[in-house]
Amino acid sequence: MSVLTRDEAQTRAQLLDVHHYRVDLDLTTGDETFQSRSVIRFTARAAGDTFVELKPETLHSALLDDEPLDVAALDGNRLPLRLTEGEHTLRISTTMRYSRTGEGMHRFTDPTDGESYVYTQLFMEDVQRVFAAFDQPDLKAVFELGVTAPEGWTVLSNGITEQKPDGRWQAAPTPLLSTYFVCVAAGPWHTIRTEHAGLPFGIHCRRSLAAHLDADADEILAVTKACYDRYHEKFDEPYPFDSYDQAFVPEFNAGAMENPGLVTFRDEFVFRSAVTVTERQTRAMVIAHEMAHMWFGDLVTLRWWDDIWLNESFAEYMGYQTVNEACSDLFPDTWIDFGVTRKAWGYEADQRPSTHPVAPDPEAVPDTASALLNFDGISYAKGASALRQLVAWLGEKDFLAGINIHFKRHKFGNATLADFIDNLAAATDRDVHAWAEQWLRTTGVDTLTPRLDGEGNQWRLHVDRDGSRPHRIQAGIYDRRPDGELALRERRELDVPQEAPAELTGPRPDLVVLNDGDLTYTKLRFDEVSEESALRGLSRIPDALTRAVVWNAMRDMVRDGDLAPADYLEFALAHLPEETELALVQGVLGFARTQIADRYVAEDERPAALATIGEIARALLRRTEDGEAPGLRLTAVRACIDSATTPDKIASWLDEGTVHGGPELDPELRWRILARLAVLGATDETVIAAEGERDPSATGQEGAARCRASLPTPEAKAAAWSALFDSDDLSNYLFTATAQGFWQPEQAALVREYVPRFYEAAVALGDRRGPAMAEAAGRYAFPAYAIDTESLALGQSHLADDTMIPALHRKLVDQLDDLDRALRIRTA
Repeated sequence: MSVLTRDEAQTRAQLLDVHHYRVDLDLTTGDETFQSRSVIRFTARAAGDTFVELKPETLHSALLDDEPLDVAALDGNRLPLRLTEGEHTLRISTTMRYSRTGEGMHRFTDPTDGESYVYTQLFMEDVQRVFAAFDQPDLKAVFELGVTAPEGWTVLSNGITEQKPDGRWQAAPTPLLSTYFVCVAAGPWHTIRTEHAGLPFGIHCRRSLAAHLDADADEILAVTKACYDRYHEKFDEPYPFDSYDQAFVPEFNAGAMENPGLVTFRDEFVFRSAVTVTERQTRAMVIAHEMAHMWFGDLVTLRWWDDIWLNESFAEYMGYQTVNEACSDLFPDTWIDFGVTRKAWGYEADQRPSTHPVAPDPEAVPDTASALLNFDGISYAKGASALRQLVAWLGEKDFLAGINIHFKRHKFGNATLADFIDNLAAATDRDVHAWAEQWLRTTGVDTLTPRLDGEGNQWRLHVDRDGSRPHRIQAGIYDRRPDGELALRERRELDVPQEAPAELTGPRPDLVVLNDGDLTYTKLRFDEVSEESALRGLSRIPDALTRAVVWNAMRDMVRDGDLAPADYLEFALAHLPEETELALVQGVLGFARTQIADRYVAEDERPAALATIGEIARALLRRTEDGEAPGLRLTAVRACIDSATTPDKIASWLDEGTVHGGPELDPELRWRILARLAVLGATDETVIAAEGERDPSATGQEGAARCRASLPTPEAKAAAWSALFDSDDLSNYLFTATAQGFWQPEQAALVREYVPRFYEAAVALGDRRGPAMAEAAGRYAFPAYAIDTESLALGQSHLADDTMIPALHRKLVDQLDDLDRALRIRTA
């Protein structure tokens, strides 16, 4: 299959005006394939040659202006077209294949009740798996979709759908859309409908999740309505589509997709087990993120994929900020969770060899395959951090004024980074163009360190910068009280680089925290006195966001070899049992468990690391015995399970169906315990099968697959490996679950023979199953716990393989850099 290049897209956009698609899909022809017919009306500005894209199982016919084309001329995914100047109509009839990889038209049969569902994910170039199209974002058109579906199904699409007497469903014509935004979701959905601001709103899930959606419907709809209203306060352009549906769909590869009028979410957001308030907050943020795309992405769309950050960074920033503003009664401070989870994703991505600017040069994104690699922590988290810094520097009033100019000038069209910066500049006297060059066209993370000099009651605060970007920050100045609390003396706004040091009056502060409030994107270090105060008195800092900034600095110090992993664990033991902010507890425990215990400490030190994590978890359990903090207790229970080095305690919980003092075990906790018991060799196939009968859901199937792959026997590992790489029977989610179980730090010797086999197997898998599965193989099936120089050298030798598809190559570059970092930390 040929990938579309930027040059080809520019040439075709100069040749064509695409007006209208009529797409008819027949979903009644079996479980493997469906019928697809497209009628495309377009204009050629001059005579010339071009092509239309499609990836059919069978191309039955193609007619250009009622003249048949040679179907044998289809070359990979391109059907050549020779055009005269003027109006044209292209008619194409195909049989298309359903996918089980979350790409194109994904088909899923629910093991709970046998009901089937299909939905589209047409991002980048997967529309070609569903219907023929001129597939590039700047050839927008009106779409009219008709769908023939089995009896009892409901069809959802970008516009309001209507069921016709012949069993067909017709969607209302859309406004001008890019091809990748077209969406169909069909099946026997459980639906809850309401109306808001004169528009129909709906939420949908598969029937087996109906009770769980019903339980959360009030919250989901309240968040949706609150964000909708808040965006209408921020944006001058009204919501541009005729309805707002949110479908929670199975086996979805992303968190969600911003299809206009029909947002699709992974249906893990319909919680079937207990979750914490931060997990509910994440769902709210994703709802807000996708709704922001209705304006930034859908109404105004990038011209080419080098500007994907314009979509994702904006939606990421707006998602957190809008939930913070509109849903503060439910979620008091979303920026804490952003700081300890999402932002860390950006910092890690930006320190790898694969880093790239937030806004890469167009030449760096020459085709769709390279564009796909930029959906990472830089385009999302770093970009959102940059926008938050821009708002701090520019002021929200001018920022929103520039955004509204952008929407007005480019609505239902396409725009570039230059357009965006010009529109921001039109709303302010500040030099936004220079800011963009310094922030959006550069890579890497700056580091800021405070330095104090002076004596008595006169001190000068200098900020040393390792890097090149300007920063508008707040410096928090703290004094230690007699009771040990680090009390805020003042927050001083500073511009870095400084024209002159900040003058401080009073005794030398005990703690100086740069970037207090977390308004910029930078690593932090401390002066010697502040470092001692921060590490010893972290839990006595009154503001949770400030504590998050300090915890992030400690995380970076570990990753950079400036703080021993064992010391980080000791500080966590000293401070986490007193921590009140759940997002911080989850973030610190997650880093301690998955990075420090699993990768950063030597193999013989791992039991002690797990023991420390277990001690923290038990302290939190003791603290939450009164039932006043259920989210904190659930987090502690999860940590107890994941850090268990002996099976007795967690096995007794599984046998009794409850943790002493609560909670009772729901399906998520039962599978979590069973997976840990499998790793420890304290369960077997009989128990796993019995648990699968107890929970026959799709999530239960994934849990069972994860447990089976975790069993510490040669037979279990051989069976899991064969399922992963010797056949293509596993869906994307079952592949992921099996891969997650396969590699375990405790089983390094057992699976060592598979380390050299991984690379050849993953390359072959990517060739057969495409980028989504290749990325899954690189992310989840990589031998991450083979942390030694031989494994690193082996992996690096395979990076020269030019047959590897880009999605897998990028993932391996990142994984091997993480492996190299783990080795350096172990020897630091």
